[in-house]
Amino acid sequence: MIAWIEKWIEPKYQVEESRKRFSNRQLRRMMIPLFIEQLLLMIVGLADTMMVSHAGEATVSGVSLDTMIYTIFILIFSSLGAGGGVIVSQYIGRQDRENGNTAASQVFLVSFLISIVLMIVLLGTGNMILHLLYPSVDPAVMDACRTYLWIVTLSFPANAVYNAGTALYRSMGKTSVTMRVSMVMNMINIVGNAIGIFVLHAGAAGIAWPTTISWYAAAVIMTYLCFSKQNTVFIEWKKIIRVNREMISKIMSVAIPNAVEGGLFQLAKVVLGSLIATFGTAQIAANGIGQTIWSLAAVVTSSMSPVFITVIGQCIGADDREAAKYYLWKLLRMTTILTFVWNALVLLALPVLLPLYDISEETRQLLIIIVFIHNLFCGTIGAFFGPMSSGFRAAGDVKFTMVVSIFCTVIFRTSMSFLLCSGLRMGVIGIAIAMVMDWALKGIILVIRERTGKWLSHTLI
Repeated sequence: MIAWIEKWIEPKYQVEESRKRFSNRQLRRMMIPLFIEQLLLMIVGLADTMMVSHAGEATVSGVSLDTMIYTIFILIFSSLGAGGGVIVSQYIGRQDRENGNTAASQVFLVSFLISIVLMIVLLGTGNMILHLLYPSVDPAVMDACRTYLWIVTLSFPANAVYNAGTALYRSMGKTSVTMRVSMVMNMINIVGNAIGIFVLHAGAAGIAWPTTISWYAAAVIMTYLCFSKQNTVFIEWKKIIRVNREMISKIMSVAIPNAVEGGLFQLAKVVLGSLIATFGTAQIAANGIGQTIWSLAAVVTSSMSPVFITVIGQCIGADDREAAKYYLWKLLRMTTILTFVWNALVLLALPVLLPLYDISEETRQLLIIIVFIHNLFCGTIGAFFGPMSSGFRAAGDVKFTMVVSIFCTVIFRTSMSFLLCSGLRMGVIGIAIAMVMDWALKGIILVIRERTGKWLSHTLI
């Protein structure tokens, strides 16, 4: 069976054996820890949601409202890390350890400085932003909003440094390390939440402080590990405290389009959230629970994206564009198999998952329909709308992927959602259909782009 799978994942486009930088075993060693890490994040997220529900409705509402703001900043820090990861991967492929160390060190410097600025700005304007976004919210909910946002804003430097460290280790293919650190971080968070909610009864603060403390613990561990000279690349104090404008420019050339893309995507989610809020209770509940199950079903695609960045980035750094094309299609085949199997398993698990929710029959039927739509398309074309974009970014084709995402997700998906939901009155089913239409369009555009070869025509280092 394994032999058949390994034969099937080999693309028609081949290169000489000597140019195949990663064996199947090496790819598995990168993929499995990332999958476990993402799955654990999902499980911890579910556990957190259940515990938060015991802190009272005002706290639950406050935390959920803050999450829409907080997520934007997390996207910025992850984009900075991803930008550095692409550059470092290419230097590793070129076997240029000196510049690789410089790039890694500058990612830490830039991420830390930007996080400090954003932390100060949000601490100073947080209350104003909350009142501007939620002017008519209940006073108890607003108090929870202010408390939670103020505390988690203090975690920005740790969040940024942690993302820089994980990006560095993933660029080296050492995903088992980031998995173990993530386990420690999530354990601190979940135990802290349990103490804050059930023992101290601290409300929003009992949820926010464990989150902040866990980020700092993870950041300290990752930073310590990144100084190790036994790594392929490592950070150095002398290169952290010295600004290298040329290297920062290279990092930001990837990070800025990533941040713009992620920020606009989050904005589109907020807009669609306002649309969903106009539906009936059953539809809103179905969408909310559906989002959780969709996230579970998307674990494979989200865990494969860093693999694309590492593998394609190192091939491009070695100036072997033919190997980059070979691995792009090999990873797409691997991702397709894994997403198909995983999404099928999630569908089969629905009879077990649905009884966990106390919902009406109408909500249950809607939930089954939208989960089936999601998993059918995620399981067949999932590799082509997410991980493939990461492969293009690793090759330097960042502006194109940004423009495609803005058009497909922000413009096409949003407009189709309003047409299907409001115009054709399809409700949350229309939201699901618009989502998979976005994926299909994005996948078609990216495949056409790959066929032209233009994604391989860029130079980052």
